[in-house]
Amino acid sequence: MDPVETLSQALCASTLLLWVLIATLSRNDQAENRAQWAMVILSLSATISLIYLDISGGTLWGSSYLPKPLAVLCLAFAFLARLNIKGRSISQGMNPHQIMKENRDAEEE
Repeated sequence: MDPVETLSQALCASTLLLWVLIATLSRNDQAENRAQWAMVILSLSATISLIYLDISGGTLWGSSYLPKPLAVLCLAFAFLARLNIKGRSISQGMNPHQIMKENRDAEEE
């Protein structure tokens, strides 16, 4: 097996593992931030290795067509990794759930 293929697989697998674990890691702001930056670095590294694998004529799992779409997917992961998943309220207004709860409380009184 080609070392670049192995590196590409390891980087993609590491990125995917962090993506799956981000909900657990987001319990702590510092851990979430580190995990997000690790995903960005791993995703960009995977993108670079996949592009190199494609340019050098290598294959990924026996397919010469797979590195290009995976490189694009890894690039998307790099951008998506920095999204805020905790849903902090930016509008500082009431959300529909709070309004419905207040309406129910008002009706009960």
